[in-house]
Amino acid sequence: MIETADDGRVWLLSGRTSGYALHLTEHGELLHLHWGPRLALADAEALAALPLPPPWPFESPLDGREEYVVEGGPRFARPALSLRTPGARGTEWTFTDATADGDELRLRFADAAHRLALTLHYRMRDDSDVVERWVTVAHAGAPGDPDLEVLRADAAVWTLPHREGWRLSQLHGRWAAESRLVRAPLTPGEKVLGSRRGHTGHQHLPWVALDADGATEESGEVYGCALGWSGSWRIAVQHLPDGRVQISGGAGHDDSGLLSLAPGESYTTPVFAALWSPDGFGGASREWHAWQLARVIPDAARVRPVLFNSWEATGFDIGEEQQRALAHRAAGLGVELFVVDDGWFTGRAHDAAGLGDWTPDPGRFPRGLKPLADDVHALGMRFGIWVEPEMVNPDSALYRAHPEWVQHHDGRRRTEFRNQLVLNLARRDVQEYLWERLDGLLTEVPVDYVKWDFNRCFSDAGWPGEPYPQRLWIDHVRALYGLLDRLRAAHPAVDFESCSGGGGRIDLGILSRTDQVWTSDNTDPLDRLAIQHGFSQLHPARVMAAWVTDSPNTLLNGRRSSLRFRFLSAMAGVLGIGGDLARWSEDELAEARGWVDLYKEIRPVVQLGEQYRLRPPDGGLSAVQYVRGDDTVVLAHLQAQHHGERPPAVRLRALDPASAYRCLDTGAVHRGALLLHRGLDTGLRGDLDAALFRFRRVGAGRE
Repeated sequence: MIETADDGRVWLLSGRTSGYALHLTEHGELLHLHWGPRLALADAEALAALPLPPPWPFESPLDGREEYVVEGGPRFARPALSLRTPGARGTEWTFTDATADGDELRLRFADAAHRLALTLHYRMRDDSDVVERWVTVAHAGAPGDPDLEVLRADAAVWTLPHREGWRLSQLHGRWAAESRLVRAPLTPGEKVLGSRRGHTGHQHLPWVALDADGATEESGEVYGCALGWSGSWRIAVQHLPDGRVQISGGAGHDDSGLLSLAPGESYTTPVFAALWSPDGFGGASREWHAWQLARVIPDAARVRPVLFNSWEATGFDIGEEQQRALAHRAAGLGVELFVVDDGWFTGRAHDAAGLGDWTPDPGRFPRGLKPLADDVHALGMRFGIWVEPEMVNPDSALYRAHPEWVQHHDGRRRTEFRNQLVLNLARRDVQEYLWERLDGLLTEVPVDYVKWDFNRCFSDAGWPGEPYPQRLWIDHVRALYGLLDRLRAAHPAVDFESCSGGGGRIDLGILSRTDQVWTSDNTDPLDRLAIQHGFSQLHPARVMAAWVTDSPNTLLNGRRSSLRFRFLSAMAGVLGIGGDLARWSEDELAEARGWVDLYKEIRPVVQLGEQYRLRPPDGGLSAVQYVRGDDTVVLAHLQAQHHGERPPAVRLRALDPASAYRCLDTGAVHRGALLLHRGLDTGLRGDLDAALFRFRRVGAGRE
């Protein structure tokens, strides 16, 4: 709901439990008023009537209070907007008009010197506490006017209430160690997170959360922000000298230039979404999850299938009969989706050749992929393949034909990582080549699922001959989005997974175009608990792919773990199997079938239910709970038992204390009040033990 004051200068957006207010002063300054619990319009007008603080030497009264900070004028905070035309830099804007259309508020400004038309967009829906913000920068000049260079255009600036003792939460990591949660006091100055790598990156997820009053998992005020962009990005958290805090974020990491706009052209930033929650970090996460399931993720109400992926079983050494044998074993486990990973296309005997040539290798698949796909379908499973369309090996037919298609600088060595180069997707001819190859592949082969990988960061992001080569950083991502959108429209039955060497491209932008994401290449079940704990701060289990692989773990640490522990780690998200089934014993196959059957029973609760992090994976007992309707699922994991002491009981959440709950595994009936207060005895012991509990509400009192 959007309300506007009678003077047309105060706007109030109201969501499910929260509100957001802003004010245009008589001097044309757009100031932030409120972000927190719902207010009446009269409350917002009262805030607008309060004067700015008195002047303080060497500081601006606007700093920390403006809704969107432009470069230049009486301000010293980090600018969200930086523009340049010949002879002019900075922005001196004038308010032109405001419109409220449904749940979207649009505020428009102009700068005559730049011939700039700037629109600030706000959206807040009645059923959510997420505020979505983005900006449109347009060149409103006439033909022949000089171009408008967009050096920086952040999607939003978020202003927090003036409090003491802010604490910053972020998700950091590296390859095979993504999404690790860390919290620390926010000190004066700037904290800058981001990626210079051309993709979202393993090092930071584009999300922050802040609390000032010692919020816990289930209580206290939490403010969170998340950026929807799959290229280089930056989020800057500013703790200003007077103690105020602002958060700006958008595409691109520095201010060296995003785009050059000709008259009539425009740039729309990605969405920078944010929320306020009074219910701690858990409440904030559940609000994020609900919003993504309702507004971001395609077809989110449909549960994801159990998959088998061939990579860890076969590597590059694959062939039709071998894959067919694995498919038979996978079908016997109850797998619903069989995915042929890397190695199926021409010349791909190792990672130094073949990328870019998306045709089945005739030596490995002499009849193409269709016979295998047909056999997989006959076994009752869907069929998927792995691709990495944005990359090319120098040893490929594509590169030999078009060496100019890769990102590079004239006169400089073309740097290879993983023996590959990055195609310049900003080029129209590259876009059309990939469309023709991928559309043809999905038309010729009955593919149901595409795992879309990205295994190399940008390093030589040049474009010889292009007048404004910096635009490839933005236009590569826009071309990626366009290609995915085009493929989804042409092949609506095909699902897509985002992968980037594990969790290197996970953000709200890619999630609006894919059905799930590969969380990490690290499939060690113990390491995964911490990765999944961090991932859940922002994203729901519905998109979090998690595999059961072989023991000992051969990729990273050689750790041994039971099949039980591996399954109960992976069943916290979208279950997959990636082990070498040809080596599994009959007992292991039988046990795995039981876990797959059980997962299918709990799947709607895990993937679509509300998630409660009961205990974090800090070295001892950890537990996570999912609730959907009358059903509750609890997954508990014990890393290590010390001194023979029993782990503590796990206190459940979100139950009705006046109701009874039957354990679907034992038939025992538990009182809701006792599960909430006394807790659940997990019975775990030793090292790397795990258990699953299923409860169903059966009515008031004990039956």
